Amino acid sequence: MDNSSGVGVLDKAALVLGALEAGPATLAGLVQVTGLARPTAHRLAVALEHHRLVARDMQGRFILGPRLGELAAAAGEDRLLAAAGPVLARLRDITGESAQLFRRQGEGRVCVAAADRPTGLRDSIPVGTQLTMQAGSAAQILLAWEEPERMHRGLQGAKFTAATLAAVRRRGWAQSVGERETGVASVSSGIRSPSGKVVAAVSVSGPLERLSRQPGRMHAPAVMAAAERLSEALRRAAE
Repeated sequence: MDNSSGVGVLDKAALVLGALEAGPATLAGLVQVTGLARPTAHRLAVALEHHRLVARDMQGRFILGPRLGELAAAAGEDRLLAAAGPVLARLRDITGESAQLFRRQGEGRVCVAAADRPTGLRDSIPVGTQLTMQAGSAAQILLAWEEPERMHRGLQGAKFTAATLAAVRRRGWAQSVGERETGVASVSSGIRSPSGKVVAAVSVSGPLERLSRQPGRMHAPAVMAAAERLSEALRRAAE
């Protein structure tokens, strides 16, 4: 067998997964593509299905399972965090404000990376801080491209409206003034996975007296550039 690892069952499982990369396959199709005996192909496909690495489509054909997407997303998030440090530091230096990276977590959002303004009045959000999805420019970004049902649910009790999110989608950035905390303003933009899905939000935040009531006018270009750099890092990592 080509590319043998010396662990036969894993090599055969890899053959099954590789065969499904081209699309759905019947058991007969798997046998034909992999060259495995029919009982072996069936046993492996069913075992992989148990671990959610393989699933079935509406016609009962074998397809790649949801666990692979979850693992790929986790790998992408690791690459995102690796790239985030220098990008957030540069964004902080350009804007003079604290910069953060947020990811959706359950019904809220969590700060997964940050670069704080070193001196003076600042908005400091420690890594690991969990915040609501009902206020703030990063929440707007993380909700704006969700499927309609989840977006509608997320708007219940939110301090922004569907019209706000439509404007966010149109221009590619969001701003908030005193939404999350009185006297604090922020600007955010979305980071996209190679498939185009918004997977995180990059933000700058600081006191209203410096960011003004139109913080996007001041900082949207820099925030969008940082988001594009991080999206590009994810695209390069996927190549």
